[in-house]
Amino acid sequence: MRKAAILLIVLSIAGMAPLLARQETAAPPPSGPAPALTVQTGFTYAPEGRRDPFKDLLSGRDLRKPELGENQLFIDDIVLLGIVKNKNVYTALVGTAQGFPTFAKVGEKFADGYVLSITDTQVVLRKTHERGIPLIRPRDVIKEITEEL
Repeated sequence: MRKAAILLIVLSIAGMAPLLARQETAAPPPSGPAPALTVQTGFTYAPEGRRDPFKDLLSGRDLRKPELGENQLFIDDIVLLGIVKNKNVYTALVGTAQGFPTFAKVGEKFADGYVLSITDTQVVLRKTHERGIPLIRPRDVIKEITEEL
């Protein structure tokens, strides 16, 4: 048993001898100028049947952005509160969905149409869009005032 232990120790030392005797030699420094580093400035993409994630999805489409001051009320949300006549010109007093009153004259544009005409008892609104999509045949919406007794 003792001989086996000594034999095991001798073999393990003999096995490590080449590892201990090995010397690392450093590579000689390169002679001449150092190689220049290259900088990659652009990105490339190989689609391989997939959509390019860097391509603008809305390019080429005519998107109409609302102009500053343009009315964002929808005709279906308008409530007619009253009609005012001043110098033979009618102006409608309409309420928004939030309850805020605003004035509307003939030709006033809304998000999905405009005011076609105003009389002493009714306002005719022409609806030209439905959920942002233009209608083939515009539709007239009539809002009337009824007398309260």
